[in-house]
Amino acid sequence: MSELEGGAREAMSKVDTAWLRMERPTNRMMITGVLMFAGPLDPARIKALLAERFLAFRRFRQKAVVGVNGAWWETDGDFDIDWHVRVAALPGAADKAELEAFVSDLASSPLDMSKPLWQFHVIEGYRGGGVLIARIHHCYADGLALVQVLLSLTDTAPQAQAQAELAKTWLKRDRGSVLERLLEPMQGGLHKVVALGEKTWARLAQMMADPAVAAEFAHEGSEITRELAIALTLSDDPVTSLKGRLGVAKRVAWAEPLPLEEVKTLGKALGCTVNDVLLACAAGALRGYLRDQGDDVDGLTIRATVPVNLRPLEHAKKLGNHFGLVFLDLPIGEPNPLRRLERVAACMRDLKGRRQAVVAFGLLAALGMAPAALQGPALELFSRKATAVATNVPGPQQPLFMAGVEVRELMFWVPQTGSIGLGLSILSYNGRVHFGVIGDGKRVKDPDAIVQRFDEEFEKLMLIALMEDWSEDFGALDAAATLVKYGG
Repeated sequence: MSELEGGAREAMSKVDTAWLRMERPTNRMMITGVLMFAGPLDPARIKALLAERFLAFRRFRQKAVVGVNGAWWETDGDFDIDWHVRVAALPGAADKAELEAFVSDLASSPLDMSKPLWQFHVIEGYRGGGVLIARIHHCYADGLALVQVLLSLTDTAPQAQAQAELAKTWLKRDRGSVLERLLEPMQGGLHKVVALGEKTWARLAQMMADPAVAAEFAHEGSEITRELAIALTLSDDPVTSLKGRLGVAKRVAWAEPLPLEEVKTLGKALGCTVNDVLLACAAGALRGYLRDQGDDVDGLTIRATVPVNLRPLEHAKKLGNHFGLVFLDLPIGEPNPLRRLERVAACMRDLKGRRQAVVAFGLLAALGMAPAALQGPALELFSRKATAVATNVPGPQQPLFMAGVEVRELMFWVPQTGSIGLGLSILSYNGRVHFGVIGDGKRVKDPDAIVQRFDEEFEKLMLIALMEDWSEDFGALDAAATLVKYGG
């Protein structure tokens, strides 16, 4: 049954059920998006637009119901769009700090389980324009699918026109570029993993109960089982101020956007991808933040889980969760910006030949089937192995309009799971790259201190590239060492 057909009641997939079960007061399983506009929004037009396009996906008229033997989707007989679309104004100066605080409060607040798990908030009077904040529970869809859903609400001109073709045009134009490199499906073995889902959680329970069994599978199991065992036997991430007991409040912040063309030029000059550059800048920003918090960062490497798409790109607009996760090393302890970039790039190349993402998808399916008594410990076991969740989504490189108003900036965050308290988000749109942070209030008291360093790290790499051009005798590594020596 397609997402546009729907029904009064239908079973929820095992993977979507797993995301529904992951909801915790300390980590709300919501994808939160912020769209900033060049002019004011008309709430009535936003409601009409959502009724026409967003609710064309009947899933969004359905609420998630949890039963003894699983979960299902059920049409909300009392659906009221006025409850799902709220209007608000920011306090005080109504500027960036107030907007970040407002988004932080929403990211910390649960959605009402008695209704479909989504809300839009229309903010009036922000920098001469308006803001639309979207909150959608992860059990409805993954980040790539929801980006596509949000794109379906936009047009390429102030007057509504052929909006349904936008996603197709975007995917076709970007194929072979950043989008393909980041999101090309890693489908090998996927169907096999899903088919073995019921056996997977039993095997997971066995390996959790006896680490020696996991170690044996890591060397002698089949390829899929071996990857699962390797993930289980990974060491816990180092203890830093970013790790520890979580609270119930989230804090968000985002940086001023970077010109995408400059990032592409830098990546080409340094022989790496746009993704490598941006993740290396994020690693450098975290290094500076942790150092200022009093952490010993020398030699420190932390991991981030990175979502990888597992569906064909032409199916990106279908709802549901069809992605896996890989563990990416962030070399926080490397003081040299260029060597930090080289290490990130090497790790990304290594991950492309692995089946980690496929195994993670099978694990999520298994957790959806597993008894609750196993799901909690398994989730905690895996979340101890990472410090952050990092996402990078290349968006359309043309101006978009919603309800006749131009979208000026975009930002979004996916939820963190278990005991992970930090999310890093990178999104490119209309020639600019946006970087944002969401963090647990206890673990990341000042997310602005991280995002401000992101631009600084990019400027360091730009200076290194310029130094390399200035002199054949002054190599990039020497330039980087000079930057570090003199406080770069």
